[in-house]
Amino acid sequence: MRVTLAAWHLDDLADDGMLIVSELASNAVRHARSPSIRVTITRPESVRVRIGVVDKSRCLPKLREPHEESETGRGLALVQTLATDWGVDQLPWGKRVWAELCAKARR
Repeated sequence: MRVTLAAWHLDDLADDGMLIVSELASNAVRHARSPSIRVTITRPESVRVRIGVVDKSRCLPKLREPHEESETGRGLALVQTLATDWGVDQLPWGKRVWAELCAKARR
C-alpha cells in the first residue's frame, strides 16, 4: 500500500492507511473466520483513497465501547478516528469494510 500511495503522491496517508489496514484485516481474521481476505485500495478522487478489506462473512462489524480493562474492541473506533468516512458494503458472498482518507490541501 505504501508503494501505491507513493505512486499517487499521497505518501502522507501511508501511516494512517497502514493502521487502518491492520485493524480491518485483524477484524476480518478474528471475526469472519474466512480462509482468505482481500485488501483493496482505490482512488475515487485525486486526494482521496478508499481502503477496503473483503471477506466471505455476511456478519456486519459493530462499533463498540470497550471496557477500560479490555485488550480488544477498539479497532473500529480507531478506524473511525483516523478515517474521513468508513462503512460496509454487503456483497452477495460476504462484505467489504472500507475507510476513506483524504490528503491535506496541497500548496
